[in-house]
Amino acid sequence: MNAQKKRLLGLTPTELKAVVGSLGMPAFTARQIAQWLYVKHVNTIDEMTNLSKQNRALLAEQYEVGTMPPIDCQRSVDGTIKYLFPVEADNGQLFVETVFIPDHDRATLCVSCQVGCKMNCLFCQTGKQGWNGNLTVADILNQIIALPEIEQLTNIVFMGQGEPMDNLDAVLGVCKIMTADWGFAWSPKRITVSSVGVRGKLKRFLDESPCHVAISMHSPLHEQRLSLMPAEKAMPLQETIDLLRQYDFTHQRRCSFEYICFGGMNDSPAFAREIVRLLEGLECRVNLIRFHEIPGVDLPASDEKRMEALRDYLTHHGITTTIRASRGQDIFAACGLLSTARQSNQSHQPHLPHLPHN
Repeated sequence: MNAQKKRLLGLTPTELKAVVGSLGMPAFTARQIAQWLYVKHVNTIDEMTNLSKQNRALLAEQYEVGTMPPIDCQRSVDGTIKYLFPVEADNGQLFVETVFIPDHDRATLCVSCQVGCKMNCLFCQTGKQGWNGNLTVADILNQIIALPEIEQLTNIVFMGQGEPMDNLDAVLGVCKIMTADWGFAWSPKRITVSSVGVRGKLKRFLDESPCHVAISMHSPLHEQRLSLMPAEKAMPLQETIDLLRQYDFTHQRRCSFEYICFGGMNDSPAFAREIVRLLEGLECRVNLIRFHEIPGVDLPASDEKRMEALRDYLTHHGITTTIRASRGQDIFAACGLLSTARQSNQSHQPHLPHLPHN
């Protein structure tokens, strides 16, 4: 990428109209550019062949598409692929991890929205790396558009590095481009945005976006959740659930709760009863997740039998509950394992016309 040029990726037709207007180009070219970016997924301005050669040259003087291919990848035995993408940063080049998860006729992309995370949940590797900044709309979109398997994608989840509500403007911007008729024209049902619960921001997301929402619960008890997730202090789970009750999840939009099972800590019948009490009357589902160890954190993993008992109890009491299959564990792509530890070292960065199959 050319540091002297601005990125077209991430701009809406309105913003593109301002760009072409400033260059003396016809207003209708804004829609043409949007189509090249979000429908045809071009990587260069030269590929925008229904713009005149003169206008392409004019645009290229100050702008570029701004896509950046992944610089590395790791492939799991189960077909999951973890990509490493470069992102723009004032303090040198940084990287985020993105996970592609194929599953029969479904292919999900788990995208990152921040470099690191401020939430510092005890069980999550990303938080251990600290926080190095928000991703731009272009940085998040690049994980989608520059994905080699983009044509296979059926779903996107904002469950990678970072707290989406902590970078809400960019997340909403991406959701708008993904669902707009001038953009990807996806149904909002194909996009899920997760959150620990951030005061004010979660409400704004629910008001402004029709996409699914997934809340990181992990414990129904205030003190225990606080010990696992410092964000519980600023927005307690009960307050999050009270907010969710103000919205309709009986039609297109879905509400779900993510629940990592820790052996002997939050997977007993007493916890199951408390979850039922908390969620009574709320149209939602619960996803139970196996815990994968991270360095320096002494938390036990639940066994299959206890997870199945928890699932069966919740389901019996009217809460649709599933045990999420672990994917990509051998390449550290499973839930909570994404890391931002890799730093920029341009002398050792590979130039990759083809990705390595690690």
